[in-house]
Amino acid sequence: MSAALAATWTMPVLGATNFLKNNIKNEMENSNPIKNIKAMGFQWETADPFLFCVHHEDAFPKGNDQMGPSSEYIKGRHLGDDFIIKDGFRMYHGKVIPGFPGHPHRGFETITVVRKGVVDHADSLGAAGRYGNGDVQWMTAGKGVQHSEMFPLIKKEDVNTMELFQIWLNLPARNKMVEPHFKMLWSEDIPKLNHQDHNKKTTIVEVIAGSLGKLKAPTPPPNSWAADSSNEVAVLNIKMQAGATWILPKASAGINRMLYFYQGSEIELSGNKLAKYHSAELASDFDITISCGSEECGILILQGKPINEQVMQYGPFVMNNKEEIHQAFDDYQKTQFGGWPWQRYDQVHDRNLGRFAKHANGKLEKPKR
Repeated sequence: MSAALAATWTMPVLGATNFLKNNIKNEMENSNPIKNIKAMGFQWETADPFLFCVHHEDAFPKGNDQMGPSSEYIKGRHLGDDFIIKDGFRMYHGKVIPGFPGHPHRGFETITVVRKGVVDHADSLGAAGRYGNGDVQWMTAGKGVQHSEMFPLIKKEDVNTMELFQIWLNLPARNKMVEPHFKMLWSEDIPKLNHQDHNKKTTIVEVIAGSLGKLKAPTPPPNSWAADSSNEVAVLNIKMQAGATWILPKASAGINRMLYFYQGSEIELSGNKLAKYHSAELASDFDITISCGSEECGILILQGKPINEQVMQYGPFVMNNKEEIHQAFDDYQKTQFGGWPWQRYDQVHDRNLGRFAKHANGKLEKPKR
């Protein structure tokens, strides 16, 4: 066969092979359950319906009489705007006690998941609380509320370790101006899956929002996007023993699902390796096999059906357009969203108080022991 004739025969075959390879490649890419991997900064990137997530982790020292760090730890700090770790901790916007003194919100929800330490809450409606060590506070800002979130250093003879996530969940336009509401999800009431794999390695999954198999999280606030189960909103905090394997079950197609790997050395997601402090966007309609590396792993999952509305955010207000943002500022200047009924904007409660929640209607709530 001549070279020219050979070419006329082989070229179509090579073309078909390349076409087949490209199709296989496209199918493999479309079937890969891991869509995107990114390094995580101080503020974690989220997907609709979530707006924002941060992981606060501070090794606060012993507390003084005011439940703040002693004076030698305060020198050289930009008090009121201290977000740089020094001596293992930050003061954030606190000047005496670390935390976030009174500030306004409108148009979304805050979900505060406290892993270690305690948070003192106070708000413009007169509600107050102290929660921590596994508790979650879920607040619907709605049409407007001021609140403070302070981190009192309760222990005077020992270090005060703090670890928490704050998650912002958007509200659809129809619910942005609902009445404010806050709810406590006490640690004792949050269901936990305890799974052992074939190597007898343990995975514990806290179901903070949504469901996991037969486990259902406590009911969210009534006007939340999470209140409709068809939106498949889920917040899962996962702790895995070194070497453990667990399968995250699939959700419906079209659900946004993000995984945040915040503790450990390395994990593997359905064959994809992920280093510490990296996030992965997951295809929601796939089971995801998670394998923990040589160190205990901490993983946060945020998922939900997207609201698919325009988002306009300016500072503490999240609305749908510029006019609504301007209106939020005008309303706040006129009403202060109910004012501030507390003696101080960095309000904290008595050092000896345990966990509690006092609601705006005066109802006092405590966790079950």
